[in-house]
Amino acid sequence: MAVKRIGVLTSGGDAPGMNAAIRSVVRAAAFYGIEVMGIFKGYDGLINGNMKILSHRSVSNIINKGGTILKTARSGEFTTAKGRKRAYRVIKKHKIDGLVLIGGNGTYRGGSVFYKEWGVPCIGVPGSIDNDISCTDFTIGSDTAVNTALEAIDKIKDTATSMERIFVIEVMGRNSGYIAVKVALGSGAENVLIPEKNTGIKDICRDILKGNSKGKTSWIVVVAEGKGRAHEVAARIGLTTGLETRVVSIGHIQRGGSPTAADRILATRLGEKAVDLLRKGVGGKAVGVIRNRISSVGLHKAIEDKKEDVNSLCRLINILA
Repeated sequence: MAVKRIGVLTSGGDAPGMNAAIRSVVRAAAFYGIEVMGIFKGYDGLINGNMKILSHRSVSNIINKGGTILKTARSGEFTTAKGRKRAYRVIKKHKIDGLVLIGGNGTYRGGSVFYKEWGVPCIGVPGSIDNDISCTDFTIGSDTAVNTALEAIDKIKDTATSMERIFVIEVMGRNSGYIAVKVALGSGAENVLIPEKNTGIKDICRDILKGNSKGKTSWIVVVAEGKGRAHEVAARIGLTTGLETRVVSIGHIQRGGSPTAADRILATRLGEKAVDLLRKGVGGKAVGVIRNRISSVGLHKAIEDKKEDVNSLCRLINILA
């Protein structure tokens, strides 16, 4: 059956580069003679029929913009069989032959179940600042988030050195320490706390006191939010060491901003690949990049836990501290 119309949505947390992916989907589809329906506010928009046709011109001048022109949301209703049935009826009503789903693990889980239940061809495109999606080396938005956090920590480090203080800096990463490890290594931070590694605060306090005895007067500790709140970590460090400690939470600025060149290019490559798979009748897949080559795996495979070698990077941070 010829594919005449596809839908595209963004779901879950936004990530810089999602707009570049949307643009790629729309323009690649136009090249192949396929119409694209833009679905607003993720799966909720699909359930409620909140959508419109996107033209070549609709996606002009968005490749450099953060966020997503389609908006995004987390849908509780789509996690129910009733909600997915409503979504299927909307798809049939609007004659949509397949979906491009731009998002993270939650988006992929929803798409995988929807594909199994109703047979609607779905292709996942990895949009996540945490780089926590399996079967791809990089996710759209992760490079930008790391560079945004790194720029902020560089500025904080200037004050830490000038004021001779300890700074505990919280970055995003509920289940993943990707951002924390990368920015700790890139900024020259002395310690990092991440969900994947059982580093104790006592060990950090010991390192701080040892460094202080040798004349080291400033210290940067990067904490992934999933490992513990920065103010709690800072309170324990200050109490144990007796040294002045400050807290900074970088927060949601990591999600925003103009995407880096790497994220724009990745999003563009993956968006086109998603369209190419749908036009060939392929569904239930997720696209990614492995060693700079575009690949695809089953959506069910892509939601498996990603195995990152954080031990070697943490070891390097400790060596260089």
